[in-house]
Amino acid sequence: MVHGVVAPFMEFAFMQRALAGALLLSLSACPVGVFLMLRRMSLTGDAMSHAILPGAAAGFLLYGLEIVPMTIGGLIAGAIVALGAGAVARLTVQKEDASMAAFYLVSLAIGVVMVSLRGSSVDLMHVLFGTVLALNDDALWLIGLVAAVTLATTVLLWRALVAECLDPLFLRSVSRLGGAVHFAFLGLVVLNLVAGFQALGTLLSVGLMILPGAAARFWVNDVLAMCVVSVGIGIVSSLGGLLLSYHASLPSGPAIILSAGVVYLVSLLTGPRGVLRPALPRRHHRTA
Repeated sequence: MVHGVVAPFMEFAFMQRALAGALLLSLSACPVGVFLMLRRMSLTGDAMSHAILPGAAAGFLLYGLEIVPMTIGGLIAGAIVALGAGAVARLTVQKEDASMAAFYLVSLAIGVVMVSLRGSSVDLMHVLFGTVLALNDDALWLIGLVAAVTLATTVLLWRALVAECLDPLFLRSVSRLGGAVHFAFLGLVVLNLVAGFQALGTLLSVGLMILPGAAARFWVNDVLAMCVVSVGIGIVSSLGGLLLSYHASLPSGPAIILSAGVVYLVSLLTGPRGVLRPALPRRHHRTA
C-alpha cells in the first residue's frame, strides 16, 4: 500500500510537478473558497471560472498553448466580466446574480467558439478541463506567485475580509474600505481561477476552490479554522485524485474534483454539523 502511494511520485517527474501544483492551488484557492461560501457567492465563483475563457482563448489564438498570454487574457476577461456585471447591477434594475449569469454565459459561448476556430477538439478539452499532469516549470512559477499574493493579501486584509463576509453594512459604516476590500477579494478570485485554469481548466478550477470550503463548514464554525481545514481537505483531495488518476487511468483533473466531492459527501453525512450527527444518540455522562 505504501509503495502504491509513494512510488508514482518517486518515479515520475510529471507526478511530482502535478502534486506540487495541486498543493499550491490548495494553499491559495481553498481559503478564497471559504470566503466565497460565507459571502453566499459560491455560484459567482463558478460564473467567473467560465468568464475567463474568452481571454484565455484569445491568448491561445495568438500564441498557442503558451502560459503567459493565456493567463493575461484570462485576467483581462475576468476583470471585464466582474466590472461589467457590477456596473449593470448598479446602473439598472437587474440584480448582480442575473447580470453575472448573462455575462458568463455569453463569455463561455464566445470562448468555445474562439478555441474551435483554430484548435482541435483536443485543444478545447485542454482549455476546458486542464492537464495537471502536463504542468511545466513556468506554470508552477505562476501558481506559486498567485499563492504568495493570495496568502499575503489575505493576511493583510484578514479582519476586513471577515467583517465584510459577516456584516458588510457594519464595515461600510465604520470604514471606507468596504468597496475596496470587495474588489480586492474579487481580484483574488479571478487570480486563483486563472492559476487553477492552468491545471484544472476553466470548468473545473472552481471545484478545488468551493468543495473543500463547503466540506470544512460541516466540521468547524470559526473562519480561521475553516480556512485551515479547507486547505487540509484540498491537499488530501489533490493527493487522492492524482493517485486515483494514476492507478485507475482516469483524467487527473476530474479525479481531483471527484475526490473533493467524496470528502464533501462524507463531511455532509458525518461531520459535527452534518446530517447524521443530530440523529446519533448522545452520550450521557453521570455526575458524581
